[in-house]
Amino acid sequence: MSTPNTHLGYCEIGNIMNAAIGKNIHFIGAGGIMMSSLALLTHKLGYDVSGSDRSDGALIKKLKDAGIRISHVHEAKNMSEDCAAVVYTVAISEDNPEYVEAKKRGIPCISRADYLGYIMMGYRQRIGVAGMHGKSSCTSMCAEIFIGYGKRTGEHPTIISGAEYAAMDGAYYLGDTQNFLFEACEYMDSFLDFNPTVAVLLNADLEHIDYFKNLDQIIESFGKYANLTGEDGYAVVCADDENIMRSVQNYKGHIVTFGIDREADFQAKNIKNTCGAQEFDVCVNGEFLTRVTLPAFGRHNVLNALAAFAASYICEISVQDIVNGLASYTGAKRRMEHKGSLGGACVYDDYGHHPTEIAATLSGAREFCSGRLICAFQPHTYSRTLALIDDFESAFKCADTVIFADIYAAREQNTQNISSKMIADRLGEKGIYAGDFEAVAGAIKSIVRPEDMVIVMGAGDIYKVFGMLDLE
Repeated sequence: MSTPNTHLGYCEIGNIMNAAIGKNIHFIGAGGIMMSSLALLTHKLGYDVSGSDRSDGALIKKLKDAGIRISHVHEAKNMSEDCAAVVYTVAISEDNPEYVEAKKRGIPCISRADYLGYIMMGYRQRIGVAGMHGKSSCTSMCAEIFIGYGKRTGEHPTIISGAEYAAMDGAYYLGDTQNFLFEACEYMDSFLDFNPTVAVLLNADLEHIDYFKNLDQIIESFGKYANLTGEDGYAVVCADDENIMRSVQNYKGHIVTFGIDREADFQAKNIKNTCGAQEFDVCVNGEFLTRVTLPAFGRHNVLNALAAFAASYICEISVQDIVNGLASYTGAKRRMEHKGSLGGACVYDDYGHHPTEIAATLSGAREFCSGRLICAFQPHTYSRTLALIDDFESAFKCADTVIFADIYAAREQNTQNISSKMIADRLGEKGIYAGDFEAVAGAIKSIVRPEDMVIVMGAGDIYKVFGMLDLE
């Protein structure tokens, strides 16, 4: 059973944090991308910070290098005598020994979402990027724009992202109290604990079916998130996404639309693919404003860039700063991140795990691939694979070959007897079931040819394949 997301008010959290000055704050599940950023940010604010996580990857190393004490076993003894507050992710179980010990000792427990919501309240403008797909990419584009603007003007943003980005040298960036950029995660309605002044809504479809009952509930949740801005706030919404447009039907603030296919306040026209980039006109209210160069491929990234453009424009960032920022975009980590070459083929790493994301990424890659498009894919969670198996079958239509690793279980048990092989079989000759990572790497090496493009894709631990490929 997941830990309950017990909502605490910002004043209550403020009192807890004031009382914790000079004492310890402990992060349960500190190895996650956003939890590690919050732990580092808290450490930089001068608090004594500790944490625990079973993993031992690059993010944990970053915490340790900063002087944060990390335990790799969840135990009650990890709670120091002077622990004044606990920050936890709802992904941990309710019987987590540290969570149980904190409750036993009466130590205040703050959910990750509540804590992030509290931190952002000290900032005048709070720009939250929400959507089932593209959040990290759009947040990274916004980061590039706002960081560049800050270097020119001295108004440096604070940023909390769900992915590492080169311009931030990680997944967070500590600035002043003017602009706060954050990635707003919809899982278990976490984003309803935030307080944006500008709510960016990229897209909405059926996802996280272990929490959301149906698409109507998802659309309702996105509507609630948008209305957190209040009547003076802005909702930046995708005109091309019917579900998102439905979600803001009862929005009380100012709606700003962006899109490609449908008329919108910010619209991309005359899209042209160049070598490793896209160029397009940005038209505002039907009038040409500027031409943009974006070093990323795919229609979905044009939409992400339009959302970043509109949000930045609302926050009074100059058009030239926006254009410069988008032109400097290098891609978030694990979002079509170039890893090297194998036998003359370019190899990429991508976080995509939902059929919509897979289809969008492969469609964009197809436009730039002169040889065969080879995808190695690890499905993420049994429940998602089972619920969306028909969509997975069609998601790979742009790939020539798809090599499947076993499903990444995450927090689940395989009670439905679902497997990656079931998807591979549905794809016929282009589907290959490999299983473990060594077999996946072997399959890639056995078929790759010069001019091919290889995309290793999934939200689990399939990135381990790269260590088995001898990339140049």
